Formats: sequence, C-alpha cells, structure tokens
Amino acid sequence: MSKVGLPDGSSLQFDGSCPTLLDALEQHQHEVSYHCRAGFCGACRCKLISGDIRYLQEPLAFVRKGEFLPCCSVPVGDIEIELV
Repeated sequence: MSKVGLPDGSSLQFDGSCPTLLDALEQHQHEVSYHCRAGFCGACRCKLISGDIRYLQEPLAFVRKGEFLPCCSVPVGDIEIELV
C-alpha cells in the first residue's frame, strides 16, 4: 500500500484495488483531465514532487522530466504529486 500525497494536504492510499493512479484519484473524487487513459495523449499529465512511479506500459505521449501520466502508472512506495 502506498500513500499518495496531494498539494492541498490530503492524501489517498493506493492499495492496488484500482488498476492505475488515475483510477484511484477519480475514485477519491479528485478531478484529473484525461482523454485516452492509455498514455497516448498526455492530457492527464501530473507533476511528481517526490517518490517514484512505475509505468504499466510506456507512454507514447511526451513526458517532461518531473512529470508522469497517472493513466498508465502506479506508485512505487509513497509519492507526492501535483495535479496539473
């Protein structure tokens, strides 16, 4: 189980019951823009403040250093993120 911290001080537990970080964020009522849900478009891009994520499949969308796509990733341990 990983803790996902958000800038407003809230957090959620990622326990693997959701397949991706995007699904977990939505389940906990956090609004994230998205289009494809598969790493193709990059619309769900978020900032990774601390910690590490693992991609379930490498995204095709361009991702800058310090950013990640929650639609195709899961946390590796506790992370802090910023929704863009």
